[in-house]
Amino acid sequence: MRIFSGIQPTGSKHLGNYIGAIMQYVSGQERGQALYCIVDLHAITVAYDPAQLRSSLYDLTALLLAAGLDPRRCILFRQSDVVEHTELTWLLCSVTELGRLQRMHQFRDKSTAQRELVSAGLLVYPVLQAADVLAYRAHEVPVGEDQREHLELMRDVARRFNQRFGGGSDVLVVPEHRIPEVGARIMDLQDPTRKMSTTGSSQEGTVYVLDEPKQIEKKIRRAVTDSGTEIARSPEKPGVSNLIEILAVARGASPEQVEREMAGARGYGDLKAATAEAVVELLAPVREGYLERRADEAALEAILCEGAQRAREIAAATLADVRERMGVGAPRRDRSLP
Repeated sequence: MRIFSGIQPTGSKHLGNYIGAIMQYVSGQERGQALYCIVDLHAITVAYDPAQLRSSLYDLTALLLAAGLDPRRCILFRQSDVVEHTELTWLLCSVTELGRLQRMHQFRDKSTAQRELVSAGLLVYPVLQAADVLAYRAHEVPVGEDQREHLELMRDVARRFNQRFGGGSDVLVVPEHRIPEVGARIMDLQDPTRKMSTTGSSQEGTVYVLDEPKQIEKKIRRAVTDSGTEIARSPEKPGVSNLIEILAVARGASPEQVEREMAGARGYGDLKAATAEAVVELLAPVREGYLERRADEAALEAILCEGAQRAREIAAATLADVRERMGVGAPRRDRSLP
């Protein structure tokens, strides 16, 4: 089985990113051939600073390695180093309906927020995302619940390509999504009705992966809870439910186990204390490993370049098949000719 996922090198990664994505990446190394792509081309669809983009990319690379990604057991690479992503994006545009792109929630939300320029790249973003996955004929894509719409688009694009150009065979693999059963949506600690995010959350309600232990303890201690004293998940208790899920993931337990354990607690203070302790313990090795790795940019660059070479071998084979089926370029039998 082949697993693929991409992650943007923008913003400081928070607990929601870590639980919902990065922990899934690490476990994916044990279940199949895993490819993880730092999607810098996606990052340039909105206003950005070039120097900051490069720095953030190294930040994220160091963080992923510190979290447990092993270049010997996965392929970790930078999106822009593999040109097949962009060519396949253009080819897949021929089987992607414009109206659907215009209706995508991310395009509508981000285009509304843009004050100067709504780029064409923002519109075509989901096609590039589809190309990212389909180039590797990935079977599984670990994604958050908020990416389900984009995954359904890429599945439909793969099906439409196979129907139009496949000649009875599946040239592209229709991928399946993998959403974690627990922790798929970690909420803002100050507003537990909103998802913890890089841009939309409050600073006080967001635990960052690289926060100092005292910062983590302070934020969780001040988390908004709910009326009553019962420590149990409920739609009427989003703050308590959020803390239970965080504690369960941090301990490698189930939410039901956490509820049973906390049944004799004196109140929400005990839940917050236990959650803070577990999160500090979960993130401490990552922070320490990050500080060690981030200082050596040459080593980070070498890992990304080696990963890109391995990724290109896979993507180039897919693209050759796509070009052949679409009648683009010289016939394959003539490709050795000058």
